[in-house]
Amino acid sequence: MFSIKSALAKPFAKRVKKSILKWANNPIETQEKVFQELISTAAATQFGKDHNFVGINNHNDFVKAVPVRDYEDLKPYVERVVAGEEDILWKGKPIYFAKTSGTTSGAKYIPLTKESMPTHVEAARNAILMYIAETGNSKFVDGKMIFLQGSPILEKKNGIELGRLSGIVAHYVPNYLQKNRMPSWETNCIEDWETKVNAIVDETLPENMTVISGIPSWVQMYFEKIKEKTNKNVGDVFKNFSLFIFGGVNYEPYKAKFESLIGRKVDSIELYPASEGFFAFQDKQNEKGMLLQLNSGIFYEFIKADEFFEESPKRITIKDVEVGVNYVMIISTNAGLWAYNIGDTVEFTSIKPYRVIVSGRIKHFISAFGEHVIGKEVEQALQEAVEGSNIQVTEFTVAPQINPTEGLPYHEWFIEFENEPENLLELEEKIDKSLQKQNSYYFDLIEGKVLRPLKITLIKKDGFKNYMKSIGKLGGQNKLPRLSNGRDIATSLIKLNLTK
Repeated sequence: MFSIKSALAKPFAKRVKKSILKWANNPIETQEKVFQELISTAAATQFGKDHNFVGINNHNDFVKAVPVRDYEDLKPYVERVVAGEEDILWKGKPIYFAKTSGTTSGAKYIPLTKESMPTHVEAARNAILMYIAETGNSKFVDGKMIFLQGSPILEKKNGIELGRLSGIVAHYVPNYLQKNRMPSWETNCIEDWETKVNAIVDETLPENMTVISGIPSWVQMYFEKIKEKTNKNVGDVFKNFSLFIFGGVNYEPYKAKFESLIGRKVDSIELYPASEGFFAFQDKQNEKGMLLQLNSGIFYEFIKADEFFEESPKRITIKDVEVGVNYVMIISTNAGLWAYNIGDTVEFTSIKPYRVIVSGRIKHFISAFGEHVIGKEVEQALQEAVEGSNIQVTEFTVAPQINPTEGLPYHEWFIEFENEPENLLELEEKIDKSLQKQNSYYFDLIEGKVLRPLKITLIKKDGFKNYMKSIGKLGGQNKLPRLSNGRDIATSLIKLNLTK
């Protein structure tokens, strides 16, 4: 059956591909242009005045004038923006704040401006159009598309709307996709995740679903509920389902499980969105890595990850990066973030064009399900749980258990006690409650029944010491990572027979 929408998608995709290739094939000039525009636009802001933007002509000047900062360092400026002041980090006021889970002091407020907001929407759109241009597959645009996301209900703070990025973006779905888009606005506004997923299942089952998008852990739950309800593979329920779009966490650990739930292979597109910017998307089906967005109001700098904690690590631009090196990515944006460390590490898989993979975080963390749990949070949770008791902890580390033999996935805590607790289950519950209180993403995953509460695995006396010895890192400045995003340490502890 002929479809105008499907037919029009192909020439539109070709046109967009042509404009993308134009900047992708001129990367250095593109980034230089972005840099100059950012500096000149922000010269009259408070930040621009404090850092003498009028005297910045090139990257070297910028490095001398503007130190690398994380959110905590930039917070004094952000707080003034949140308070309603104008022309602080960027001209005027932001149009939104993306509210995210903070690292050391509660919620973070990431500004989104009228200049930066369109780049989030365009990058997501362009990822799909590049796929159409490459594969010629455009039939899916006639079917229904689901984007599993946060609630689009926004709060207001000093006249500026705030919410989770996915909820903000929901307000920007183009008109030509509104009829295709699911779930309904009412369902999208449901706060309780399990209730929301059940409602989404009921809404989508009768529909011709062709595109499904979201963080893999959330989508897996949706798929499992469909299978539970229909006793069929997802691919049999949605016969025209042909494209899975994901971002936020590494898809690899989920791939086998997804193919089993779907019952066949489907094409996928990986995205690299964040509240701070939409950094990259997969532009080729058979190429590793995602195309770095060089023309989206973001100027990129990179610091080698193994040099990052040195006194004055070298900051380089894309012209000096190498394939296969682990870099901390530093960004300056048209939302008013300057030499900002988002905490991610990336590796270039190609420099013609510039493609990246997300290799991890500069600090140890767990985000196997999108929870972004950090070292400070696990340390504080354990500290609170043992406070006032006679329990003494020798050492511990935490790892995700993605594929348990039974039940839901969970965080596995490997703990060596000086004196073991009388009630291990009670301690598990105390730690888990503290972690949920500190980290809203982790709370959502537990509440949404994506994860079950943590489990403790006991380590034998001197177990961690023997582990560090086995890897040649006993003593000196070597520290056991408090948490990992994979199970390398966990597997070693079990293999070395160090667990009880």
